[in-house]
Amino acid sequence: MAIALSSFNIFFTCLLVSTFHLGFSFSALQENHSNGTYSGQINSNSVLVALLDSHYTELAELVEKALLLQTLEDAVGKHNITIFAPKNEALERDLDPEFKRFLLEPGNLKSLQTLLLYHIVPNRINPSHNSSLQHHSTLCRDKVKLSSQESGEKLIDSAKIIQVNAVERPDGVIHGIERLLIPRSVQQDFNNRRSLQSISAVKPEGAPEVDPRTHRLKKPAPPAKPGSAPVLPIYDAMAPGPSLAPAPAPGPGGPHHHFNGEKQVKDFIETLLLYGGYNEMADILVNLTSLATEMGRLVSEGYVLTVLAPNDEAMAKLTTDQLSEPGAPEQIIYYHVIPEYQTEESMYNAVRRFGKISYDTLRLPHKVLAEEADGSVKFGHPENSAYLFDPDIYTDGRISVQGIDGVLFPLEEKEKSETKKEIKSVKVAVKPQRRGRLLEVACRMLGTFGQDSHFTTCQ
Repeated sequence: MAIALSSFNIFFTCLLVSTFHLGFSFSALQENHSNGTYSGQINSNSVLVALLDSHYTELAELVEKALLLQTLEDAVGKHNITIFAPKNEALERDLDPEFKRFLLEPGNLKSLQTLLLYHIVPNRINPSHNSSLQHHSTLCRDKVKLSSQESGEKLIDSAKIIQVNAVERPDGVIHGIERLLIPRSVQQDFNNRRSLQSISAVKPEGAPEVDPRTHRLKKPAPPAKPGSAPVLPIYDAMAPGPSLAPAPAPGPGGPHHHFNGEKQVKDFIETLLLYGGYNEMADILVNLTSLATEMGRLVSEGYVLTVLAPNDEAMAKLTTDQLSEPGAPEQIIYYHVIPEYQTEESMYNAVRRFGKISYDTLRLPHKVLAEEADGSVKFGHPENSAYLFDPDIYTDGRISVQGIDGVLFPLEEKEKSETKKEIKSVKVAVKPQRRGRLLEVACRMLGTFGQDSHFTTCQ
């Protein structure tokens, strides 16, 4: 009886311990599921652990970014898997950067997950064994095609398998492939997103303009071809004021910079220095003013310039009063810059044919007069003139520099009659006083006695 009682106590104790253990295990399992940390049957010998520690680290990083570790753990817990892993170079250097940015954008997480699951087959596949089954379903439910070439190389879709059985584990195998496999659905998403970006990248156009004369919409100007002449006149592209700063909106439609104007201006200034006798002109362009910068910007916008450069002997004749006024050096140089491309031959032929020609200058509204004289070209007016002294010092198709032997000044504008009043000498005619008959008789009588000169009325 005692033996039976002790046996019953032992059985009852074991039953309590088992019940307590089952209850604890069930509660812990339930807690893990509620927290989402259940890891299945993963151990240190798993193919997923081998993937993280293998030479395919780029693929492993993408798996972590795509939040697929839990999905792969569940797949490994149910069956063996085969991973076709691209080499690191295929993901680092060979992959299109735009496509890689598309995959890593937060809004394209589903496309990245589909792409990675396309590389994993829920079966163990050995490409070395000949099998009648060529199409295999992947974890993303799309199928990959396993084929072989005549040379014996194995292909998965269109990617070459470069390392068969690179990593083998009890729950799966990893095969190395030369490049990334891209399912058709992901490629379609990428193409759609790229087409949307190209559409959204169209610059918005301004409101339509109405012609006030015809009350119809103005037709937009056709786009200018690269390298063509600017649409706006050069005066609209110039800096406001005496060239103290570049213009805020140079050129038509923004800065095209088809030409390297700064380099061309630098070249012609260096040519002036090397040519000799034009150091003062170069000094004004570079040091005393910012005209060299503005000229370079204008040439970059497609404008052409002809510079009439006075030599040092002519510049030395300038007085202090002519240079002391604010903006005087700029205005002097502006009058020597023609917004055309002219050479010595073209100007001489023009004055020979037409006699006198007026060229526009950058100093509005003044023009410089040119005429033929003594077999050369003479600029200016009779009171202030200069001859073409050193022709074609610099010509590059955009900038032409012609040396002259004098500094030109425009004729002063005549002031309007309303602002300048001429002082006229007005002659006042003194109307003689009219004398009566009695006064005349009295004056005659006084005259006979020589006394009329004493009376002003008788004079």
